[in-house]
Amino acid sequence: MSYSKKSLDLHRQSRGKIEIKSKVSLKNKEDMSSAYTPGVAAVCTEIARDKQNSYTLTNRGSQVAIVSDGTAILGLGDLGAEAAMPVMEGKSIIFKEFANIDAIPLCINSTDVDEIVMFCKLIEPSFAGINLEDISSPRCFEIFEQLEKALSIPVFHDDQDGTAIVTLAAIINACRVTGRELKDLHVVVNGAGAAGIAIARLLIHARVKEVVLVDTQGSLYDGRQGMNPIKQEIAERSNKLKHQGDLQSAMVGADVFVGVSVGNIVTEAMVAGMNLSPFIFPMANPTPEIMPEEAFKAGACIVGTGRSDLPNQVNNALVFPGLFKGLLQNGIRKVTPEMKIAVADAIAHSIVPTADNLMPTTFDTQVVENIVTALAGFSSN
Repeated sequence: MSYSKKSLDLHRQSRGKIEIKSKVSLKNKEDMSSAYTPGVAAVCTEIARDKQNSYTLTNRGSQVAIVSDGTAILGLGDLGAEAAMPVMEGKSIIFKEFANIDAIPLCINSTDVDEIVMFCKLIEPSFAGINLEDISSPRCFEIFEQLEKALSIPVFHDDQDGTAIVTLAAIINACRVTGRELKDLHVVVNGAGAAGIAIARLLIHARVKEVVLVDTQGSLYDGRQGMNPIKQEIAERSNKLKHQGDLQSAMVGADVFVGVSVGNIVTEAMVAGMNLSPFIFPMANPTPEIMPEEAFKAGACIVGTGRSDLPNQVNNALVFPGLFKGLLQNGIRKVTPEMKIAVADAIAHSIVPTADNLMPTTFDTQVVENIVTALAGFSSN
């Protein structure tokens, strides 16, 4: 039975994947009077006196909003808000299962930047954090940047920074296996959407030697015409030698390939043209940019994809449960690049890696705790 049919059967049978359950008993008049009126009036008064009490007197302190407009669903594209719900419910159960966080899917009927920002501002009093999901680029960058400035609760865009963090963790472990160092790596990232740009930004902050970002028009470089402001910004910080050309020419002499683009775009010849024993991370779903067996045949020494049915899955589900648990427990209001690197390192060091067992699995409970411990070293901001 295919996973598509199994998933459809599961969702039809259960009518989705989440529900609300009560934390307290509601069996009699005494229970009702304490949980609701008249007793609850005292709780409201306490919160009115100090809004921070909402974190300890309601579920707010362990409640996150998952906000999506459905314009970039998995690899499927713009399918709309309703079609985003199954993915957001999936995020919700991962939050609950691995970090005991109640994450509420909020799929909204707007693709307007200002309206989405206003929506998040309006719901802020009910949540301890906001996780942006499946919002298309470049709008997702503007939404995130506005919310980070406007809100007093942490905002995280998992498609951007979750993918960037887990990619850095995979590269860290590839270096541990092979004895290489980040500072010596020449990395090519194919795909200049939300994930690709965030990966490039984080790798630059982690001080890799060179990052070249490639889109459908070729390498991004300072001076290339027709780029949007987000691509222009990253072009000014990457591709130090101003390489101009297509993906094939960009990969010549590179040490690492990271794909967040489309399937079957990389050939064996392109891998063979890289430096000796390169790391290959083709993470397009469901079809990677190159299949692992082809990459190995062309000389790759380590290969990881985004697929759960192949070895060395590079999956951002390793990131967001522990990240949000750490943010909420430590009262952190903003995720800095230094925190992202610390989280990547915590994920990487949750396992003793090998070439064919590079990353911990999402079921490794130590991953969440390692991330929480790593974030405890950062003061509330």
